[in-house]
Amino acid sequence: MTVLDTRALNRATLARQLLLDRAGLPALDAVGHLCGLQAQEPQEPYVGLWSRLRQFEPAALSGLLTGRSVVRMHLMRRTVHLVTADDAVAWRARHAAMLRQRVLGVYRNEFDGTDLDGLAAAGRAVMADGEPRTTTEVVGALAGRWQAPGRRALGEMVVAALVPVVQAPPRGLWRTRAGVRNVLLSSWLDQDVDPSVADATDPVGQALVRRYLAAFGPAASADLRAWCGLAGLPAAVAALREELVSFRDERGRELLDLPDAPRPDPGTPAPVRFLPAFDNAILGYHDRSRIIDDAHRGLSVAGERVVLVDGRVAATWSVDASTVVVTPLRGLHRADREAVAEQGAELAAFLSYGASRRVRVAGAPR
Repeated sequence: MTVLDTRALNRATLARQLLLDRAGLPALDAVGHLCGLQAQEPQEPYVGLWSRLRQFEPAALSGLLTGRSVVRMHLMRRTVHLVTADDAVAWRARHAAMLRQRVLGVYRNEFDGTDLDGLAAAGRAVMADGEPRTTTEVVGALAGRWQAPGRRALGEMVVAALVPVVQAPPRGLWRTRAGVRNVLLSSWLDQDVDPSVADATDPVGQALVRRYLAAFGPAASADLRAWCGLAGLPAAVAALREELVSFRDERGRELLDLPDAPRPDPGTPAPVRFLPAFDNAILGYHDRSRIIDDAHRGLSVAGERVVLVDGRVAATWSVDASTVVVTPLRGLHRADREAVAEQGAELAAFLSYGASRRVRVAGAPR
């Protein structure tokens, strides 16, 4: 079985994640290809798409949100993702048990003896009129009847797990600050979620596996689970075995992939790319060593924005008074610093509507 080294996996990941060459895709197609973008920080998907698409305009993504072609919702790993409306409908039921269990894992005994099915029905009834409501408003309408769980636990269980909801705009619009207002997914999209759940062959799970490999492969089953948070995908993987190809990584793990998916030559040059906080190019794997050193793995869960140099995390970045500030994690060669500065200036212009191209790269060249 062919062994793919870390650099080969890195270049495959960059190609699948639209980070090796910026793609000429519409924003909606890019969101779909990427299986959604992590969006717990509302503005971060704009940088994620800017780094991946040619001539990306923030208004395009805002328009998709207001036009209800993409939605913000709790989904993979119980984190807020920006996904296409079609994927929200197709995937929400398949994630329902995981969402419930993750909330129960956080609040443990607070829901002992609680009729969760009854709570779900009550939550849907509160939001049945289709009006967006804050979580506080939802909890306020329920608290009189459901007094056992704490108010925060009650709110998270209802809007993040039991009831399929989306976060209505203006939350998530470009350069807009707005709190979370929840509305039933069925009201917002005028259609119910696909009720399909796992069966003997798990067709929804099979679709998830194919989509994941297209955007993240080659990858191990543990990587797939780390991305979506679902434990019950072995049946889906088994059903797809004959249409997949297999590799090994340098640790001996089996990696699965779609046969015709891009796996570029490991020597392919990789341009500098600025990634937003919590980008799935990093978080979408259990073994993240293909893109980030183990010593810096904590950055990926701490919300640090990072810079890829030669395809790997080499710096963090932030914005201070319209200046993009880059802090290398190691010494950068002069040519790399120049490439980082050039791309940082482009990012500063994007974030400021062209008013600034200021960038500062800390440290001295190697």
